[in-house]
Amino acid sequence: MTKRAVEGFSKLSKKQKIDWLAKTYFAEPDKAIALFTKYWNDDKKLQQLHDEFIENTITNYYLPLGIAPNFLINDRLYTIPMAIEESSVVAAAGKAAKFWLGKGGFHTSVVGTEKVGQVHFIYEGDPKTLAAYFESVKPQLYKDTEEITANMTKRGGGISSIELRDMTDKLPGYYQLHCTFETLDAMGANFINSCLEQCASSFESYAQQYPAFTESEKNIRVVISILSNYVPNCRVKASVSCAVEELNEDGMPAEEFVEKFIRATDIARIEPYRAVTHNKGIMNGIDAVVLATGNDFRAVEAGVHAYAAKDGRYTSLTKAWVNEGVFNFEIEIPLALGTVGGLTKLHPLVKLSLEMLGHPSAEELMQITAVAGLAQNFAAIRSLITTGIQQGHMKMHLLNILNQLRATEAEKAYFVEYFKDKTVTHRSVIETFQQLREKA
Repeated sequence: MTKRAVEGFSKLSKKQKIDWLAKTYFAEPDKAIALFTKYWNDDKKLQQLHDEFIENTITNYYLPLGIAPNFLINDRLYTIPMAIEESSVVAAAGKAAKFWLGKGGFHTSVVGTEKVGQVHFIYEGDPKTLAAYFESVKPQLYKDTEEITANMTKRGGGISSIELRDMTDKLPGYYQLHCTFETLDAMGANFINSCLEQCASSFESYAQQYPAFTESEKNIRVVISILSNYVPNCRVKASVSCAVEELNEDGMPAEEFVEKFIRATDIARIEPYRAVTHNKGIMNGIDAVVLATGNDFRAVEAGVHAYAAKDGRYTSLTKAWVNEGVFNFEIEIPLALGTVGGLTKLHPLVKLSLEMLGHPSAEELMQITAVAGLAQNFAAIRSLITTGIQQGHMKMHLLNILNQLRATEAEKAYFVEYFKDKTVTHRSVIETFQQLREKA
């Protein structure tokens, strides 16, 4: 099948786009078209809403939205929504929530909410002259952004600082305006970027009239103006604790359980190969909540992993220790989240998820999300040091395997019962399935 570039694709209707796609890339175009249209919503207004979230929409891509109940956070009970496709994540979160429910639950606090944006520019003159120019023009930068910041300032947010940074030791001629922001319940990306672009424009234009600059020094060249998804001062802590003797589940003595648990987190602290997988498990919980609440999980992932490497070596996001007979487990991570703006007021299931959580503020959502990550990590480590991760994971994956084999409901029920006390592997399921079909 010869493929050719397509002209004016964005101007085609959705049906025309699907027809072109199906005929160009699929051996059975009619079947592809049928599957694409099968996932359209019958409610035309709801479908149009989804179509307008992104460009060139052809269909909807579904992920399961599950819930993990029994999360006691700061003495308040939550049911946490989680959007994710991976088996056992929601079950593990729920199991961890129930485990800590009778032990005081989770405790959280927000360390800070500062966000960052930068204007990156090139200047090839006297650094002292540039510093003097910056000090003279800084009040005007605040003034020129007042129209953008007015509403945010009324609510207690806005631009909190603008700082000139000399980065010429890393890259010749490179400087930046390092700006910090408080965006309250908004994630604030559009707000921050609008402020930065205004600052950049003003900073360039006022340089033309600054009398201390030579003609060449007036040529300040802005490269980019953009928020940063690295927000080390927008952080949240979550923790759990209990007496060591209370950790006597899974058939392992409490002291042994605690010793292995702490050693497992210590290994993730010093070994990057383990730390990456350790933190991926944390993000299973965090990303699922971020997605369910309409936030940007890519931004969160990038910021969290940068924070994990902030000291020059990638390391664990959680730590565990014992103090005077009390086991402690804690996470501290950057989370820039919003509960207003973006999809939070558009996507119907996002609105339901936020209502389920009691219409949280951004700070409250930070704390809930951090708890989901800590719970997920606790559940993963507990499995790893006791029964092993595969026993629980593969039991949850069993239905996926059976669905691939097109098992009937009766066959699914049989296999769930059959593997209750057996190790689930892909091979064992297929072999047993074939044997069952041969007997039928």
